[in-house]
Amino acid sequence: MSVPTVSRLAVVVPPRASLIVAMLGFFVVALDAQIVNVALPEIRNDLGGGLSGLQWVVTGYTLMFSALQLFAGTLSDRAGARRAYGLGMLIFIVASAACALTPTLPVLIASRIVQGIGAAMITPASLALIREAYHDPAARGRAIVYWGLGGSVAAAAGPVLGGLLTQLDWRLIFFVNLPVGASALIVLSRVARSSRHSAPFDWAGQIAAVAALAALTYGIIEGAEAGYGSPAILTLFGISAISLVAFIVTQSRGRHPMIPLDLFRSRAVSTALVIAVVTMAAFYGIVFMQSLYFQQERGYSALETGLLFLPMTALVAILNPWVARLMTRFGHVAMIAAGQLIMAAGLAGLCLLPANAPVLLVAAFMIPVGVGGSFTVPPIIAQVMDNVAAEQAGTASGVVNTARQVGGSMGVAIFGAVLASGEFMTGLRASLGATAAVLVILVVVSLALQHRSQPTTNCSLAS
Repeated sequence: MSVPTVSRLAVVVPPRASLIVAMLGFFVVALDAQIVNVALPEIRNDLGGGLSGLQWVVTGYTLMFSALQLFAGTLSDRAGARRAYGLGMLIFIVASAACALTPTLPVLIASRIVQGIGAAMITPASLALIREAYHDPAARGRAIVYWGLGGSVAAAAGPVLGGLLTQLDWRLIFFVNLPVGASALIVLSRVARSSRHSAPFDWAGQIAAVAALAALTYGIIEGAEAGYGSPAILTLFGISAISLVAFIVTQSRGRHPMIPLDLFRSRAVSTALVIAVVTMAAFYGIVFMQSLYFQQERGYSALETGLLFLPMTALVAILNPWVARLMTRFGHVAMIAAGQLIMAAGLAGLCLLPANAPVLLVAAFMIPVGVGGSFTVPPIIAQVMDNVAAEQAGTASGVVNTARQVGGSMGVAIFGAVLASGEFMTGLRASLGATAAVLVILVVVSLALQHRSQPTTNCSLAS
């Protein structure tokens, strides 16, 4: 009687172990994208530096996270998901310890960049572990929902946990990664070894992509202080442009491109990717700016700031399970348009509020920004997946996630540059108003896309 029990455990434990590992990985990666924001004023008080330094604390992480997503996916296939995950988590843990023990701001920024490298390796490998462990499509779908739940919980808990730990010592926001990462590695030891595949690296394309994004981000952030017409900043923008051209050439003529350029020939895909960039730029930008607003302009503590974010982030986590149902009922394009309008309404409300408005009212106007974003992201992914060939689904998924992370990096860089160019509230309102206007324009583009697509597909995306 004991033999069947052991056999049953041998079948059940590995999938559960893979799911736990995947959830822990996505949780800690998503947590570090959010938890640091409320600690920024304390980091500046302790380590010094200006607004551009604080921007790099955030964007150093998201920049490498976004730039290496596709490369990390190839690494996961080539080395095996289990090995790639373990290496990525080890890098993440070591970098987190370096962040916590950092003596200076430049060392913190460098450690955050290394953290981003580890995060980029963890994310695609975690999904690959789920794919390997769950062979039944229905069970795999449920596992992916749980995987996404890990990120939602991290997004909701990040500002509050960051505020609570910062009350004690801001360095604890990085130390908290160590027990989570160690737990993930312990459970990983129970996961079966992953298969390895021959997957060639696109070194030239990856180097060009990193150079283009890094030079552009650096130019935007540092240009606010040095002047966008200065030779150094213009040189950076030139390097970014040349690197972008080099990336396009490598993808069009290379033997093993990371991104087949014919993916962008679909107007539905191209539009969805633009919306993904703007949506995440708005969300990450809001978290960055409002963290500084509550603490610097209104004098609230890090913990109080985290609690003011809680209505926005918690509601996003609660509503996430309903998005799939709404998407099925109303269609991808209708959900995307609705999400953008909701975000735009929240941004416009924040823009029009007086500087001394009650903070609870400010927190209330932040809710539509989070809710609109949660309504927008899943249908964007579905829109892309429905408009690419089946053999390009994995690449398309990586492109969407890259676009979202690039949007987050650009949002913090651009909004921070606007804040640094003048008086804080003036820059804050300019950023909020401009982003709301761009979202409204994209709503029109989205609906026009839906109208044009109906005759060729013979079905309404809004049905």
